[in-house]
Amino acid sequence: QVQLVESGGGSVQAGGSLRLSCAASRRTVNNYAMGWFRQAPGKEREFVAAITWSTLYADSVKGRFIISRDNAKNTVYLQMNSLKPEDTAVYYCAIDLNRRSNIATNMGAYDYWGQGTQVTVSS
Repeated sequence: QVQLVESGGGSVQAGGSLRLSCAASRRTVNNYAMGWFRQAPGKEREFVAAITWSTLYADSVKGRFIISRDNAKNTVYLQMNSLKPEDTAVYYCAIDLNRRSNIATNMGAYDYWGQGTQVTVSS
């Protein structure tokens, strides 16, 4: 079992920045794919970014968001810059225990999820 705890959400004006953190209860983060997803009110949860030894981003956040990891802290980060109102959502981190190199963008591939952290961007 892996526990994931997100933090760093909040409210910000358009154009601002936030950094989300996802702390894992085990050193699992160092070996497997970790991803960020988000869910806006009335919408389905969608892929945002993921990291193994490489990174993958949704087109909607490419060039604005950066995913990274700190293996010593068992933590994955999502640096969000140039935020837009359409980025408003609950952000979830997740781990895929079946992949160490390639990255999946579908929710079903991920085995454990955090509780989510709210990000609100006002115009």
